[in-house]
Amino acid sequence: AKIAAVVVGGIAIVLGILFKELNVGYLVGWAFSIAASANLPALVMLLFWKGTTKQGIIASVLVGMISSLGWVLLSSDSYQYVYGLDPSAAIAPFTQPGIVTIPLSFLTLVFVSMLTKESDA
Repeated sequence: AKIAAVVVGGIAIVLGILFKELNVGYLVGWAFSIAASANLPALVMLLFWKGTTKQGIIASVLVGMISSLGWVLLSSDSYQYVYGLDPSAAIAPFTQPGIVTIPLSFLTLVFVSMLTKESDA
């Protein structure tokens, strides 16, 4: 846990330096969107669906985190302020990923949980 905290802190510092041109409030919105994509589906489904499996939660957290971070890095704001490229060439059509990545994480959790559910026999 201590090593993970240091690694995550280091990544946060590097990303903060890379995104220095952006408003801090905007970056906080991105952080919450990434956290919601990674954690919300796992927490909600663990509380309200008995079919949730450990593998489903792990897959959901990974898909939510990776897809939302990827979306942020491919957004027009990243193209413009971080990479110095034309924002109209950005792959992601909008900058806040949660509207796409949270449902994707829910679907991943359900799909993987259904595939890895142990039989009651």
